[in-house]
Formats: sequence, C-alpha cells, structure tokens
Amino acid sequence: MPDSPGGGAGANLLGAEASPYLLQHASNPVWWHAWDDAALQRAVDEDKPIFLSVGYSSCHWCHVMAHESFEDEATAALLNEHFVSIKVDREERPDVDDVYQKACQMATGQGGWPLSVFLTPDRKPFYAGTYFPPSDVGGRRGFGSVVRWLAQAWAEHRADVAANAEKFAESLRRAESAAPFQGNQGPAFDRAAADEAAVNLLHMADEHNGGFGSAPKFPNSACVSLLLRYGRMTGMARFTRLALRTLDRMAAGGIFDHVGGGFHRYSTDSRWLVPHFEKMLYDNALIPVNYAEAYQATGNAAYLDVMDRTLSYVLRELAAPGGGFYSAQDADAGGEEGLYYTWTRREALEVLRGGGGGDNDLSAAEADAFCAYYDVTDGGNWEGRTILCNSAPLHAVAFRFGIGDDAARKALRAGRGMLLEHRARTREAPGLDDNVIASWNALAASALAVGHRVSPDRGYLDAAERCLDRVAFGMRSAGGGVNRVARPGRDAIPGGLDDHAHCANALLDVFEARPEERYLERAAELGRIVRDRFWDEESGGFFMTEDGGGGEGGDGPAQRSLVVRPRSRHDLSVPSGGSAAVRALMRLHAFTGEAEPGRVAGRALAAQAREAAENPFA
Repeated sequence: MPDSPGGGAGANLLGAEASPYLLQHASNPVWWHAWDDAALQRAVDEDKPIFLSVGYSSCHWCHVMAHESFEDEATAALLNEHFVSIKVDREERPDVDDVYQKACQMATGQGGWPLSVFLTPDRKPFYAGTYFPPSDVGGRRGFGSVVRWLAQAWAEHRADVAANAEKFAESLRRAESAAPFQGNQGPAFDRAAADEAAVNLLHMADEHNGGFGSAPKFPNSACVSLLLRYGRMTGMARFTRLALRTLDRMAAGGIFDHVGGGFHRYSTDSRWLVPHFEKMLYDNALIPVNYAEAYQATGNAAYLDVMDRTLSYVLRELAAPGGGFYSAQDADAGGEEGLYYTWTRREALEVLRGGGGGDNDLSAAEADAFCAYYDVTDGGNWEGRTILCNSAPLHAVAFRFGIGDDAARKALRAGRGMLLEHRARTREAPGLDDNVIASWNALAASALAVGHRVSPDRGYLDAAERCLDRVAFGMRSAGGGVNRVARPGRDAIPGGLDDHAHCANALLDVFEARPEERYLERAAELGRIVRDRFWDEESGGFFMTEDGGGGEGGDGPAQRSLVVRPRSRHDLSVPSGGSAAVRALMRLHAFTGEAEPGRVAGRALAAQAREAAENPFA
C-alpha cells in the first residue's frame, strides 16, 4: 500500500471531495475515505472493520474531536493500521446518518454529532457513540482506548463482534419494518389524536422557561406551531400561553443573536441563555414562521420584529450568488467558540460611545441603558464576557437612566447597528458552510413566503422566488426530481424524500402568494415523484430514499449500500420528509382536485396517528 498522499489505501483521500466538512479533514493524518464503493470494497477485501465518523462543517464538537483525536499522529496510526476510516457529511447523506444515529441511540440512549460508529466490513454496526475525549477520563474510555480495544476485539473475538453486529442489524431491521404502522389502519386521522398529542406536549413542557424538558434545550418549532394552532382551534388559552412563553423566552435569551438577528442552534441551559453558537439555515427558516404565527394570533408587533430580524439575517449572511442560501455558520471563530458573538462591557461602551462626540454616538445615559437592557456587565454572564440577552423591561431601564421609552427604544436599535457594523468589520467571521441544500432552502423559501404574508413590503416574496428558481427548478435531477445539494465541483447527489416534499410545499407556499402556473405544475410533478418513488402502500409510510436507494441487495453505488432502507417517520430538528409529504399531498389534493394525493395523505395519517399522538415530540 502507498503510504503518502496521492491515492490508494494509504492516503487521506478527502482532498478530492467537494463537501466543506470533508475538506476540513483532508489534511488529517487519518487515511480518510468518503462513503463510496471503493472504501466499502476495501473493507471487504482487507477484512477490516470500518470506523465511520459523521458530522457537519459548523459543528463545534466535531471540531473538538478532530483537533484532539483525528489530528493526533498516534491515534491516526492506530486507525490506519486496524480500520478503514470513512468520513460522511450528514448534509450530503442524511440517510447514512439516519441509519447509524438509530444504532447509536439503541446503544447509548442518545445520538448527536460527531457520530462515531464502528462497523463490520458488511456495514453492520457493533459499537457506537458520539464525541469521545482523547484519553480516559472519569471512568470513561478515551478515543484511543476505544480504538485499541475494538481492534483487539476484532482480532481475538471475531465471533462475539459478529454476533453483536447481527443483533444491531436485526434491531435496525425491526425499527425500519412496517410493524410500527400496522394495527392502526383506520379510515382517517381524527380529532382525538390531536387532543392527545397536544396534552402530551403540555406534560413535557417547561412552564416557567418555555420549551420542553431541561438542558440542553432546542427550539422544537413544529411543537410550538402545534400548540399555537391547537390553542386557536380550541380556544384553550393554556396551550397558546405555553407557545408564546417559549417564543418570548427564546427572543429574550442568548439563543437569539440580538446584534445580527437569527437563532443559534440550541441552548446549553434551560433558560435559553448560553447557546452553542452555530447557526443553521433550517432553524432560521422554521423559527420565523413561529413568530409570524404568534403575530397573527396576538397582533403583538414584537413577534413581527423577531421574524423580520431573523429573515433579514438569512438574506444578509446566508444568501448564495444566483439565488438560494448557504446551509450554516460555524460556532467557532478564530479558533474559539462564541468569540464573535460576545462582548465585554468596556468594548461595548467604546463602540456605542465612539469618540464621544459623533452625531451617531449614543450618549452616556443611552449607552448605559443599552448595557443594562442587554445585561452587559463588567463580569459578564459567560466566561467573563457577555452574551447579549434581555435582562430588564425597557420601561424600567428607560426610567432608571432618565431617557424616556421612545429614546431608549431608538438607542437599542442604533446600538445594535453599531455593534453589528463593528463586529463585521473587526472580527474574524465564523466559517461558512456553502452547501446549498434543497430541503433546507425549501424551508427558507416557505418562511419568506410566510414573511410576505404578514409583512408584504419587505421583498420577501421575490427572495422566495429566486430561491425556488435555484433549487426546485435549477437543481432538477435527471429523473425529474431534485438533487440534494449544490456546490462547485460536486457530482449530483439524488435528493431524498425531504428534498422533494419540502420543495413541493415551498412551491405551493409561493403559488398561494403569486399564483403562476409553473409553481403548481412543478409541485404536482414532485408530488407524483413522492408517491411513485418513496411511498410504501403496504405500511402506509414513506422511505427516506428512492426505491432501490438503500437496503441490502442494492445494485448500484454507495447510494444503495445501507444495511437497511430507512423510513422517514420522526420529526427531529427539521420536520421529517414523511410529515412534509403528507402536508404537500393534502394541499395538492385541495389545489388540483386530484384524488390520489389525498388518498395517500389520508392513509399515511391513519397509519401513523397512534404513534403521533403518543409521541408528539417526534
């Protein structure tokens, strides 16, 4: 085997990839492969287990594990000797991520990124986890110890490893079988399921801080939307109050970027104060819809303001040339998490006061009021620095510094602009993941269409149309569907169920606002593809991948090399392709009068109603 970069088994082969995440690892001493036929065949030919590492370019803990373990020569030597190491960008291959996340959840009760899974040469998992520290600590094995231990197990206890892998594979097959749908094949989804789902969500809620559960806390946009709509449908204020409290606390907390707009990925605490600082396109497409609905329900302009500031962030920071949007911004800047977004009181006052005499500078009272309102203190609220958050009512701050409510409101707006300009001009920006992902862009287009509905003078609809021109029309696949992701130098990756279904919904959202025939025709075309290629009539459910796109016995490239064909059933950070497909098909039935989309949507709802009611969080 060659042992220098340039090709073959003894080289890191990621330099030829287009994925931003894979390219981040192209200089590692680990002999990384992409998930492809050559890598999978090498594992079979050399009878070596596979180390599979899944992540994405803006993931903070992916960076940490890379620096600690994958850049370490000794750890790399162990991997290179005993394993075939494969890197997967979950943005490119959500199907690969889905299958092995489920294996990790079976093994550990949780999942996440970086995902670290060890597989037999025939791709069956036998050991799984997420982030591993570099060395043993607190009774927990470090990554080096895990690699040595599993290499020894493979060499000396192969039968036990194989038996464990087969148990994993069988559990995955059961999880992806039709069984969860069977026994609930009624004629329609009924009101009782919605009642049970809403009540179950209420029981999971944090009544004080909003949201669900304790730390870490995620936005869970679909759940918030369900509560808002259920409260409006029933007139039961308790459900609406919980949804609004969640949105109020999120908008006040550090999970919201008060300077630049937009929401960070999640909060590490229950109060929404300290986020992990990456920003994802899908969060900043889903969350503004919640605020638009809250504005429609209450007439409170504060919700409209958060929606506008979030969509403005997307248009300013994530817009891709030629239409569409990039997928994420990194948590880290300058090698340090959160540095880009946090402030000391001294530097904040220097920016707000400027030279002390400029026309745009804040007065001393205004600058102090700004700092009091956003909790900017000498000691900070996080590691000696301040994550801006609303810490006091505006009228109380205005009264304290004697400047009046209107003056305080103007000072806050002006101060945010000054900090934003200073931040962009003087600080190293977070890394940008420049993948253009079909499903996430479709969510953004839908959010912009909703933004147009409640704020029609902002140009949101034009941006939504440009996005769909790039994605739903411009990323058309050879088979008439949509490709998953666009980036220069990348071969086409076929879109999954989520890409087709979310695009169909976005087309219908824009069609409602601007009824041009091409939007309805393209949505109907994608709806037919959803039914023809992803629908499973026997079970009443949907697969993530096209027919033949996963599972054992596949006859093509690594697209067809998964140990099971994953189904799309659970909503996670993004509504599942299955959820989006049902919504799109119901709407197509309503728009076109065609019976088949409505029949399929009704069957899917009936088949999954029981599980949805019992586990509404997913």
